Formats: sequence, structure tokens, C-alpha cells
Amino acid sequence: MSSSIKSSKQSSRPVSKPGKTYRLNRYLADCGLGSRRKVESLVTDGKIVVNGKVCTDLSMQITEDQDIVQYSGKELKRKQDKIYIILNKPAGFVVSAQDEYSRKTVYDLLPEKYANLPYAGRLDKGSEGLLLFTNDGELIKQLTHPSHKVVKSYRVDIDKKLSHNDLIRLRNGVEIEGGITQKAGVFVKKHDESGMTLKIEIHEGRKRQIRQMIQALGAKVVALRRLQFGPLVLKDLPVGRWRELTPAEIFALRRATDNQNRGKQ
Repeated sequence: MSSSIKSSKQSSRPVSKPGKTYRLNRYLADCGLGSRRKVESLVTDGKIVVNGKVCTDLSMQITEDQDIVQYSGKELKRKQDKIYIILNKPAGFVVSAQDEYSRKTVYDLLPEKYANLPYAGRLDKGSEGLLLFTNDGELIKQLTHPSHKVVKSYRVDIDKKLSHNDLIRLRNGVEIEGGITQKAGVFVKKHDESGMTLKIEIHEGRKRQIRQMIQALGAKVVALRRLQFGPLVLKDLPVGRWRELTPAEIFALRRATDNQNRGKQ
């Protein structure tokens, strides 16, 4: 009887999953206090407090989310690991974490662990193509702010064959909501009497900008697909699938925004 009661009590206790463990100097470095070697002096000088006690032990193991580590009276937290993924968005999905009309969102296509991962550069429900997600807030700012002039490239199918003058207007700027668009790259990929396929390159990011630009010329977008965002190219990623960016792609994105910043100085 008593053993069964004891067993019952034990099974009712919540199971606490231990957090990831780090050596103290690595933990401090990950919190932004400097290199591992540099932070060692903070430990040996008695400037680091762990769970309320001064710690001078360099071999101390820190369990994330359980141990409290402080420096100068402030609790330290590891900087979040940067995540970069790309999704080939299908048409019909809303670019939003939640939708008041219960429509499908792009987060339905991602693993649950990415449910709160911010995106860079919205695509409307009817559009498809390259969508970047990252928790690198500074990179999102650099990529999406108009002043940085990061080029975005689209394949656009329209229901009308535009004239030569229409194409010139499209390249030089047309009136849409919010004012005249800035100059754009416009390339005819194919055409017939029923319509055209264009490649359009812009560095603005106004709401439904490509659709409004085409509408200003009396035509309508039939299909819209983003192919490229700065140096990041969609390539052959299947529709509805996602993947992590390669180190080379991440480096190229950062280099592109760094170059834009230097160009403004």
C-alpha cells in the first residue's frame, strides 16, 4: 500500500529538463563580455558571481536557465544563436504569425521551433518565392530599409503585352500609392499577344508595389514570384520547402549590407 502511494507521489512530480551546460569562460564570452581568454581575468579577479557567490573557478560548469550568473550586479544571458532560413513560399499563404481569418500562414510550413522567427520582406498572399527568416534583427533592418537599396528580383506574368513606352515608364517610375516609384530594372523574358513575362528588379519595398506598378499601366499581374533578395537566390528550392542558409550565403548577405553602408559614408 505504502509503496504504491510513494510511487504515485513520485509520478506526479513535474520532470525538470536540464538546460545546456557550458564552461564558465565560454558562457561569459557568449554573453558578450569578450573572448574566452579575456573573460578569464574577470573570473580570476573575482568579478563574476554565480548563484549569489563569487566564483573564481574557471572550470565551473554553467547550466543555462538554471544557474544565475552576474557581472557588476547585472544578470548575464547568452546571446541568442543566430538562425537564417529560406522558404520558397507558395501562393495562398499569408506572411504572418497569426491570421484573424484563420487562413494558412507561412509558419504552417515551418517546424514549430521557428514559430516566432521574424521574416525579412513581406510577400502578399497571392505571391510566391523567396522569403527569408532570421532572428538577426540588425540584418533585417539593413536588408529592408529603402535607404540601403538592396535589390529584390521578381518574375512577373501579366495579362497584357506592354508597349515600348510602357516599359520605359515602368523603368523610370510610375505613380502608385505613396508617390512615384524609383527607377527599376525591367527585362522582357517572353511575350505574345495575350501577355508578357517580365523580370523586375526594385530596391524599394512598398506594399503590393509590383502589382501596383503593373496596374498603373492598365495591366494585371497573373503570377508573381520573388527570385532573389540581395545576393540570396532562390535557385531550385521546391515550392513549400525551406532550408538553412549556408555560411557563404550568410557572409554574402552581411557583406552586401556592409558595402551599402560604406557607400553612404
